[in-house]
Amino acid sequence: MRHFKSISEMAVANNLPLPEHPMLGLLRINREIKIDSAEYTSDFYMIGLKKVKAGYVLYGRTKFDHETGSMLFTKPRQVIEMRNLEFEDDGYILVFHEDFLAGQSLHEDIQRYSFFDYETNEALHLAPKEEKIIWNIFYTIEQEYNNSEDEFSKEIILAGINSMLKYAERFYKRQFINRKQLSGKTVTEFNKILQKYIKDGSLDDTGLPSVGDLASRLNISSRYLTDLLKVETGKTAIELIHIALINEAKNRLRKKDKAVSEIAYDLGFENMSYFSRLFKKETGMLPTAYKKQFVN
Repeated sequence: MRHFKSISEMAVANNLPLPEHPMLGLLRINREIKIDSAEYTSDFYMIGLKKVKAGYVLYGRTKFDHETGSMLFTKPRQVIEMRNLEFEDDGYILVFHEDFLAGQSLHEDIQRYSFFDYETNEALHLAPKEEKIIWNIFYTIEQEYNNSEDEFSKEIILAGINSMLKYAERFYKRQFINRKQLSGKTVTEFNKILQKYIKDGSLDDTGLPSVGDLASRLNISSRYLTDLLKVETGKTAIELIHIALINEAKNRLRKKDKAVSEIAYDLGFENMSYFSRLFKKETGMLPTAYKKQFVN
């Protein structure tokens, strides 16, 4: 698998125009542009606004195939494949090297944007008004990109990228809300899978369930699942896992047949102090005090 360290190297490999800046590349795409690239990794972030006519993009476990009006986000060292891509109308691909962010606040801030870890089929679908906002930001970046560089250029471009990411975060929350019926089904299915995990003995076999494991059973990425649950329930995936485990612990602590430490171990907690802290956080009581109510 090929790894691209420079944007120029990737451009040459795909017969695309060379970038104007060694750390920043901006490609306007239209019906004449075609991209066909085998699996690769890179040192770049990519933000794409594309209307795909044919072909597919692959990263994670799913395909982005014949979608319209959508934004994609990829990060350094993700495995990406673009096969026989043809585009409709207008779009763009903004690529920037991770070192372009060095020494900037965005270097840290970009880590919190969870949509860089979403799967391809979890792309952002923009409403017309939203697409207009993103295009206006893009035009500002494009103008700076094509102008002669001065002391303000990088700062303005970074501000544009930052704005684009903030709007994307807002629009993703809108997407979760607008797809409430679909996301509601996901929440319901998440709870069913979690309860089955607790009841069928999986805790004894594999220990505490991870967000990644539950997300894979739902065929979505762990970051997308966490963000969707946060919007729908106000709780993250790990918080909901903890609540479910503590509710099960409360049921088991009401019985006299096992000690607190045994119950904690049965629920997948190898660290008793961690179980006690989590139990108190959710109930306001230590598990020993909770059990004592029913034993006596």
